[in-house]
Amino acid sequence: MVQTTDALGVSRIRRYYELVDAGDIPALVDLFAPDAHYRRPGYRPLVGHAELERFYREQRVIREGTHTLSTVVASDAEIAVHGLFEGVLHSGDRVELRFADFFRMAPGGRIASRDTFFFVPAV
Repeated sequence: MVQTTDALGVSRIRRYYELVDAGDIPALVDLFAPDAHYRRPGYRPLVGHAELERFYREQRVIREGTHTLSTVVASDAEIAVHGLFEGVLHSGDRVELRFADFFRMAPGGRIASRDTFFFVPAV
């Protein structure tokens, strides 16, 4: 299901997941604005291209996997995504979990911010 007023933003977000799943770190980082913010549970906020690249190369606990998007909703510069991630951690453990991401696009079509949430027991 896609409801959007910003087809370019939605296509860029879909491209982001393709690049993450392919492991193309330079291309996925380039989708973000130079001063972009990424907030993810268990990590301090990541700011800028260098921190994003370091996260994907050195800190991300996921070795490989596939994102399947079930819902993408956009309104102006805001895009929300819900989906399923299936993959393998660096430890070798297999994971399957639901996630939600909230993106804000910058003028010019790059990602200004991303907030990730996982559907797992926490509180």
